[in-house]
Parts: sequence; C-alpha cells; structure tokens
Amino acid sequence: MLVGTEQSLLDVVDGWLSTFETALEHFDRAAFDALFVEDSHWRDVLAFTWDVRTTSGAADIVAILSRRTTATKARNFEVDRNRTPPRLVTRTGKDVIEAIFRFDTACGPAEGVVRLVSGESPKAWTLLTALADIAGHEESIGDHRPSGEIHSRDFSGPNWLDRRQMSAAYEDRDPAVLIVGGGQAGLSIAARLTQLNVDTLIVDREERIGDNWRKRYHALTLHNQVHVNHLPYMPFPPNWPTYIPKDKIANWFEAYAESMELNFWTQTAFEGAKYDEERKRWNASLRLADGTLREMHPRHIVMAVGVSSIPNIPEIPVLKNFKGEVLHSGQYGDAADWSGKNVLVIGTGTSGHDIAQDLHSHGATVTMAQRSPTLIVGIEPSAQLPYALYGEGPPLEDNDLLTVSFPFPMLKAFHQQITEQTKIHDRKLLESLKKIGFQLDFGPDGAGWQFKYLERGGGYYFNVGCSDLLVDGKIGLIQFDDIRKFDADGLSTMGGETLPLDLVVLATGYKGQEYMVRELFGNDAADRVGRIWGFDPELQELRNM
Repeated sequence: MLVGTEQSLLDVVDGWLSTFETALEHFDRAAFDALFVEDSHWRDVLAFTWDVRTTSGAADIVAILSRRTTATKARNFEVDRNRTPPRLVTRTGKDVIEAIFRFDTACGPAEGVVRLVSGESPKAWTLLTALADIAGHEESIGDHRPSGEIHSRDFSGPNWLDRRQMSAAYEDRDPAVLIVGGGQAGLSIAARLTQLNVDTLIVDREERIGDNWRKRYHALTLHNQVHVNHLPYMPFPPNWPTYIPKDKIANWFEAYAESMELNFWTQTAFEGAKYDEERKRWNASLRLADGTLREMHPRHIVMAVGVSSIPNIPEIPVLKNFKGEVLHSGQYGDAADWSGKNVLVIGTGTSGHDIAQDLHSHGATVTMAQRSPTLIVGIEPSAQLPYALYGEGPPLEDNDLLTVSFPFPMLKAFHQQITEQTKIHDRKLLESLKKIGFQLDFGPDGAGWQFKYLERGGGYYFNVGCSDLLVDGKIGLIQFDDIRKFDADGLSTMGGETLPLDLVVLATGYKGQEYMVRELFGNDAADRVGRIWGFDPELQELRNM
C-alpha cells in the first residue's frame, strides 16, 4: 500500500527518481523494466527528444530512452522542494502518488511530473519530462532581470521611449520571428520570445490590439473561467470576474502588449511568404496600413491566427433564391439592427446559439436550423469540470505543469469520465432538448466537448440560456434536412410550412488551418506541413500545433 505522510511520499518519489537516474546513466534495461508499469505513458516536451511527443507502453518508452540517453545527459533528478510536494491523488480512477521533480540536461534545466502506482515497489504510470530553459539563453526575468540605466544614463542620447519606438519600427533590420496574429496565442508567444531576447514582431490586420475580441458581437463573454485564461508573466488581477467580458479582455491585450514591450504592427495584413532555402529565411509580404507593401526576411514565421480564420461557407444551392441578407457568423455584428425581423441561424454550435440568443434578446424572431448532432453542456458545473485541477490547491504554475503532464490516452479517459458526469448534471436539460427534436451527441468516443474541439474545432455549446429558449419555444428549431427550398422572402419545409425571413446567418464554422497555409504559403509548404489540428496517432499530440 502507498503511505501518505509527506516525508514518506518524498522518500518514495526520491527513491524512484534515483533508480531512474542510475538506469539512465548505465542504461540498465532490467532496472527500467522495474520502473514502469506495462501500460505506462511518457510525454516529452523537448527534454529528451527535442520534440513534443507521447510514447505509450513500457517497451517503447525504454526503446526511445535508449536512443536518447547519451545525447540528453539527464542527471541530478530530485523532487522539486519549491513546488507542490508529492501527494496522493486519484486520476481517472487510479490512486497514484503525483510529484513534480526537476533535473538537468545537456541543453539546460528541466522539470517533470511522475505518477507512481503501488505494488511490490512503486512504478511509473505516467511521466512528463519538459525542458524549462536553454542554458545561456534564460528568460530576462527574476535573477536575470535587466538592470536598466540608473548607473550609466546617457543624458544626450535616446531614452527608453525613443529606443522602444526605434525597435518597433524595424527601419534597419528584420525580425528573427514574425508572428501573424495578435490574439492570446500571438501575444503569449511574443512575450516568451522577447524574454529570451529573440527579436520578434507581431502583425495583425485589425485597427487596434484586442480588436479580435472587441469587434465581436455585443454580448460576448468568455465561456471558460478566468483561471485558465492567464497570459505569461502577468496574471489577471484577483478582482476580475470569473467569466471575462470581451471588451475587458480586449483592453487587457492592449495593456499587456505595452507592458511586455512587444513589437506589434496593427492594420498590417500578411499576404504570404516563400522560403529561401539558400539564405535560410522567409521572403514575407506585408501590406501596411497606408497600402504600401513591405517585404521582410524573418528566419521563422509563427501562424497564430487561431482555428477561426477562413469561414466555412457551405454550398447551399437553394439559398441563391433568397433575396434577403446572408451573413457568415464572422460577419455578424449588432443584433439591434434586426429588431422585429425574422432570422434563420444555420448551425447549432457555440456561435449559432450565442447569435440566436443575442438576436432574440433584441426583439428578432429567430429559428435555428440544425445540420448535425450537437453536444450541449451546462455552463456550470458541467463545462467547468475539466478545470477541477485548478481548484485542488497548487499554484497556477504547478497546475499548468500538471495539466501538460496528462498524456493523450489518460486525457481521453479523463474526459470520458467527465462526460458521464455531465450527463447526470444536465439530464433534465438534455431530455427536454430531445423532446423538441434537438439531436445530441457526446463527442468522439464519448470524450465530450474538449475532444470535439480538439478534433474538429467546434460542434458543441455551453448553455448560457439559449438551450432553455429552445425548450420553451421562444427560439424555433428545424432540422436543416427538413428545408425544402428557399424563395425570395423565406423558406418552405418538407411538411409544407413557410417561414418568412429577412436574414440568414451561416454559423457554419471555419475551414481547417491547412487551407490557410496553402493559400498563404503555396502548395509545396502546405504539402510539407500536412494536416493541422486533430490528433496524430503516432505522436499522440495535436498535429502541427
């Protein structure tokens, strides 16, 4: 049996780490066999493989370790006494000791998480190894904070603001990294690279930083809670609401870019790039705010445009007969413009529901057309169950590391369990939706909304009220297959009913990111990159993310 005092757990984990280090040093296969259970999983984030990959099965884990041990020079394994101490937890129904540890590699310091199960001697069920810093290229924070100019000020030269403006202008140089897209991902990546002293420029076609949120529909609020949306280095203030309004996060993005001294060009459209194999750099074309073209030559380009870049507009031949307005959800703006009007929203994912509820609240008569089964989850508690780890007590940084440590098979099992819990929490709502003919599903292999998002980028809705409006008949529902035809003023159904319409909103999602890569980088680059998003069965990771 596993024992539970803090010291005894420390001793157990330190003993496993010591044996693991010895096995690596001498590459002792028999020792490795005693360290891992047969169905173990190892997720490596750069530390051993210089890749992000998950390996399942003790034999395969040992085989990769055997090939990487010499180059990695992993050593000095120990429980990190500055992090959450080892503790007994239950993960996907299994009782384990969960511990955060640290070690050194040839490239720099690393960290990890191990989960040990009981037996004659504790064995690893899951293992995470992650490079934390690159030696000689540490982030400019904490002990590596820049000193400023208090001892060597040049009163006749440029001051901090002058240098910031010169840095952001790029009049005499090209950035090492060009990031396309200034949302949460673009800002986070740029902040990390800037702290590594990597010259980085963000470009975004919007007028202001944060407009990717600011310009969305009026009532939009984030559907997941504040603690899982922090940006690096600057957590949201503790007085922020649990669910962040769109304009609040938009303004935070603007303040964040300024505070983190990020080079950011707004009103700049990335028009494409070709790679120069001889010079090992990109020839990238940027359309500036004044309409002129600037060519840049970064060594690297990061596409941070999210999964919602190219609207997916389905071919609906009968819709061409409709003489009213047709908008994709990405073009939808002010619901007040449609007060007293008749609107059809095609699509029952998050955007479809939110837009329908927004229109209804502004006096429109709204009908939703369902094209395929949709996963419905109550906003609380069901939609927040995947984030339960963040309420267990460890600080944010430890929770982030623990979250990264879940390998794909364990993550899927975790979400399958959560999905069964949500069915219980949401039973009354789900039964009511079935009665009105709403078609439900529960994600791939019953793994819920998270895996539906990771595999297709949508197809679910966190109920913040629209499902109740459907059940109460305040918003209408038809199945798309029941639409017989559109005419100039509306539609008719297979059953002979007619529905007058002024507006059709296509809440039909977005094309996969590989379409964007092909459009901006050409066929050769797109073919080399391959599929994006969804899980790679070999690496057991998101494809090309």
